[in-house]
Amino acid sequence: MENYTSDSSDSDSNNRVLDFGYQMLDTETMDRHLDAFVNDEKKTAEQIEVAILNNNQLNKVSESIFKFSNLKTLDLSSNGLSILPDVFRYCPITTLIAKNNNLTNKSLPKTFTQSSKLREMNLSGNQLTMFPEQLLDFPNMKYLYLGSNQILNISKNIGKLKNLQILSLGGNELKEVPITLGQLHTLQALVLCDNKIESLPANIANLKQLKSLLLHKNCLRTLPPAIIGLKNLTELSLRDNPLVVRFVSDMTYNPGSLLELTARTIKIQNVPVEPGDVPSSLLKYLKSGHRCVNPQCKGVFFDNRVEHIKFVDFCGKYRIPLLQYLCSSKCIEDRNEDVRPGRSYMMKKVLLG
Repeated sequence: MENYTSDSSDSDSNNRVLDFGYQMLDTETMDRHLDAFVNDEKKTAEQIEVAILNNNQLNKVSESIFKFSNLKTLDLSSNGLSILPDVFRYCPITTLIAKNNNLTNKSLPKTFTQSSKLREMNLSGNQLTMFPEQLLDFPNMKYLYLGSNQILNISKNIGKLKNLQILSLGGNELKEVPITLGQLHTLQALVLCDNKIESLPANIANLKQLKSLLLHKNCLRTLPPAIIGLKNLTELSLRDNPLVVRFVSDMTYNPGSLLELTARTIKIQNVPVEPGDVPSSLLKYLKSGHRCVNPQCKGVFFDNRVEHIKFVDFCGKYRIPLLQYLCSSKCIEDRNEDVRPGRSYMMKKVLLG
């Protein structure tokens, strides 16, 4: 489709797109082109819904762009921008693409004008070091791309983006994933590759709509067992993680405390305990007990437990290690045993190399 440029002609088929991409224009020159378009009686600025200004030399967003009152898509990629204004104040933007610029957290306004119209935000390839909390004010956003930055943490308030379908945070400096990520019930794709993540929260199993989970190039040694409950997951990328490079079998088990040993004995022997029979601290501790996952064992554990890796077979082709907890190292079953869930909905593609 032919789009509007500085010498474009009117056409019913292209009168919604303004394209000044790949012209290496500086901010001043871009302003002149946009003003000329707005002032051209043969063109109607109100009809423009898409503005493509990528791959130019804009050090800031040309203010003339805000004269397009019905602008829905704005592409500012690859310009060297160091400041991003509150574009939502002027235009009904649904898609904002500002990837591959020089934006930092200070480059963004402290708050954006709240908009229920925004569906997609792309700030990948910039210099962000913190998750932009301002983005949490767009409750209807579906696609958020923040890859290839230097972000250290995911906002604990990420659950506010309850309609998010794609969250891309690959190529950052993340070391952990907050449990609030499990609140994104509509999420279909989660990209966390090329980070420093050591573990995932168990409630990632709450992401029932998740289809693609990219975790390659991290520091993962295990995955939470609940991950096998993701019925819609068709792609799981795990290459270049310690769990692939070197499988871990047993973890060090520290001897239990007197409190631990007492509570275990009471539980295993089924000793009836009523308030007043034992110290309140022991009574409270007894309520935190967990059964050993070994079906052949009736033991319990509290704080002290044995961490063990169970190799789970997916589709008869790939095995991935999942972390399980045992009450004793004696409960470790055959390490070569495959657990075959027998579920037809298991992952179709597990990328280990």
